[in-house]
Amino acid sequence: MDLQQRLRSTFVEALGLGEGVDVENLKYREIEEWDSVGHMALVAAIEDEFDVQFDTDQVIDMSSFKVALDMLRVLGAGD
Repeated sequence: MDLQQRLRSTFVEALGLGEGVDVENLKYREIEEWDSVGHMALVAAIEDEFDVQFDTDQVIDMSSFKVALDMLRVLGAGD
């Protein structure tokens, strides 16, 4: 499974999303499940899945699936 697929699965699990949600185009607070509490659960799930640690600015800046994917690539999670 590639980085994008793993991240998609992490989003679905952490936020409890159904199959019909377009995860790749998802943005923070765009759906009820991705509120502030869901955001912290998602950050923790991503950190666990990819064995990374986000700093405070990264947690705040993680505003979409695409931003999270870019952050993981910068951290070398896809290597």
